[in-house]
Amino acid sequence: MSDKLVIIPTYKEKENIERILRYTLSLETGYHILIIDDNSPDGTADIVKNLIKEFPDRLFIEEREGKLGLGTAYIYGFKWALARDYKYIMEMDADFSHNPDDLDRLCKAIDDGADLAVGSRYITGVNVVNWPMSRVLMSYYASAYVRCVTGMPVRDTTAGFICYARHTLEAINFNNIKFTGYAFQIEMKYTTYKLGGKVVEVPIIFTDRTEGQSKMSSGIFGEAVIGVLKLRFRNYKKLHHEIHPSEC
Repeated sequence: MSDKLVIIPTYKEKENIERILRYTLSLETGYHILIIDDNSPDGTADIVKNLIKEFPDRLFIEEREGKLGLGTAYIYGFKWALARDYKYIMEMDADFSHNPDDLDRLCKAIDDGADLAVGSRYITGVNVVNWPMSRVLMSYYASAYVRCVTGMPVRDTTAGFICYARHTLEAINFNNIKFTGYAFQIEMKYTTYKLGGKVVEVPIIFTDRTEGQSKMSSGIFGEAVIGVLKLRFRNYKKLHHEIHPSEC
């Protein structure tokens, strides 16, 4: 059994889902994949279920009743992964904006001592393809704002291409994670940082989707920017356990 799980939340991803699954499952490392589908009306879940017949021991799906938020989808996946003893637990989008070939590099960062490895668009400049300049600037300066307010030394604070070491997720009380949209990504990184975890950024090239509809909006970024003010003043030592790294 693989000790590496990739969690992919989906909603209306029929154009992308089979390609991303086949590509990721073809990688030599032998990743397992968990799809968490929020009742996609376009048949995304049915496509996944057909592929499970071909990859019964490596591809899994959990279906929820509706759109319950990105953060709750990932927390559901984290709990699922921890209950099954995975040691490397990853987040990835379904639309090829995250390159599955970079998964090995994220896992390598964990092997080298990171508690959280972040696939970063901004650690070596601005590595984004197919985004309009307005969106690049919004994302880049949102991350700069988070660094300024929180003091967290992470350049891509809203990144969603991530690998957690198992012990990092075990240290976090998920009941105290409050955000469900893209502010969730900031909250999880900041929580890891405040608990003394080592956060390492791995440079990637982010390519915007060419199929399907983006879920990003200025409102989502607004939630992240406003929500970070609440994070700055939370008492993390009382809310969470300390991170004690263990061998992965």
